[in-house]
Amino acid sequence: MTTTPPRRSPAAPLDSPVPGRHRSWPWCRQCSGIALDLGSARTRAWTSGRRMILDVPTVTFHGGGAVYPIRRGTIVDTPGTARMLDRLLGHRLPRFGRPLLILTAPVLGGVAYRAEARVAVEVLRPRTVLTIPTARAVASAADADLSRPLLVVDIGAHLTEVALLADGAVIDARHAALGTSDLDSRALPTVTAMATSPSPSPSPSIQVADCVVAMVTAMLEQDRTSRTLEALRRGALLAGGGALLPGISYGIAGQLHAPVQPVPAPHTAAVRGAAKLLRAAHGHPSATGSSTGGSTRSTDTPHPH
Repeated sequence: MTTTPPRRSPAAPLDSPVPGRHRSWPWCRQCSGIALDLGSARTRAWTSGRRMILDVPTVTFHGGGAVYPIRRGTIVDTPGTARMLDRLLGHRLPRFGRPLLILTAPVLGGVAYRAEARVAVEVLRPRTVLTIPTARAVASAADADLSRPLLVVDIGAHLTEVALLADGAVIDARHAALGTSDLDSRALPTVTAMATSPSPSPSPSIQVADCVVAMVTAMLEQDRTSRTLEALRRGALLAGGGALLPGISYGIAGQLHAPVQPVPAPHTAAVRGAAKLLRAAHGHPSATGSSTGGSTRSTDTPHPH
């Protein structure tokens, strides 16, 4: 089984040019919004009226030193996360009005993660916070057909997730505290080396591929329906920075004997999917209601627990 080697490509503009002189936000304050993906290594955001994705390290500074407020998909420093978001987005917000915020969350982050994330994003003064599983955002970015079971593999810097979607909802998921930051990039095989060497020596990327295969195998064994098998035969979507490493995608496809399709610009797929859902969410009843008394509405897309 072969896969098309993923290529790093610049993220496509998410919105058409905004008319008007130096206008960064829509004239309609109720239409302003933020799509946000809080990663352990990188934080990515897209704001209404802007064409490019903001992509910065997930780091803040306090007491003269660097602080990493998110580790292995867990918010360990909520005030530090808030400071980072304020530095990244505070000066980009409209002076008046409160944005709608779409926040991606690890599929197994649970209530605790979403609660801490909501506290952190309050610095952005959102009128509504909608959380969605990262896997659902990736599927949206890929324009995947959600009427059929879908397997999404997201390999980040510090966390790897495998999720099974049915009718757009996550019905099973696994995760592992392993990611691309655990690999020695000097040991990763190139496409040329993999094609010319009859028996390439094992590389650290195999650890991640083996981990994904183990999680998918466990899902197959525990699924009393045919949905996991159907999704596997259809082919898995591969997202995150790990999708840019051919050793990982080839390893997963070879061991599972199933197609693996890296999504375009996989490292920004989650935030691009959130941005796509953000535009749709502006018409959702939970997002359009007027907020009173300075309160913030919060709505969750179902996550498995």
